[in-house]
Amino acid sequence: MQHEARIPEDLAGRRLDQALAQLFPDYSRSRLKDWILAGRVQLDGAAVVPRTPVAAGQRVTLQAAAETRAGDEPQAIELAVVYEDAHLAVINKPAGLVVHPGAGQPAGRLRRAPHTRR
Repeated sequence: MQHEARIPEDLAGRRLDQALAQLFPDYSRSRLKDWILAGRVQLDGAAVVPRTPVAAGQRVTLQAAAETRAGDEPQAIELAVVYEDAHLAVINKPAGLVVHPGAGQPAGRLRRAPHTRR
């Protein structure tokens, strides 16, 4: 997916990676930096590096790559269930078990299942 934007006055003088994080908040800064390094970001038609300072009015073109979501399949994780009914589950979560899915933790994490009726 291609995105285009102009650098606004309030971002002038900032680094490209910082400006992109403000312009495209749907993507993480690390993802944006990877795309810059891979040549998927151009500033006024030229490939640049993450630390490039930007000026107001410059045109940014971003070729965003589709993200794959690995690890969304259920996994057998031993959990100590303290209480459970149709609306609530209380577990004794072990230390170190990641709760929120995110980059860098593709598997072995606790995640709420989609809402289902019992």
